[in-house]
Amino acid sequence: MDAELPLDRAPHEALVTAVLAWKDPDLAPCDYEQIALQLTGHAHAVAADIRRLAAALPKSDGRGALAEVILREADGRLSAPLKGTACCVQNRARLVRALYSRLDRLTEAVVAARQPTRRH
Repeated sequence: MDAELPLDRAPHEALVTAVLAWKDPDLAPCDYEQIALQLTGHAHAVAADIRRLAAALPKSDGRGALAEVILREADGRLSAPLKGTACCVQNRARLVRALYSRLDRLTEAVVAARQPTRRH
């Protein structure tokens, strides 16, 4: 089902940008936890798309192997308990940003791999 639903990217990227711009926020711990939960859920969705795209690449393509390494690291970071702190939220925001960067690179790779080669 993950592959059928498109990511709602723009609002999450805006949230990431806002969170990473924080200098000295003064939110209640429960507010930090809610933002971290939102970013965590979205990170899982982006990771699922990365897995799907990496699986579409040929086994000999190193980008798929690199994606697996990044996904293992992301899984480890996502399994860490949430804390009601700005630092925790900003770490989740950095993770979402990094996952989107990998997703974009893999999307380009998969599109390029699907292009027919031109013969001269």
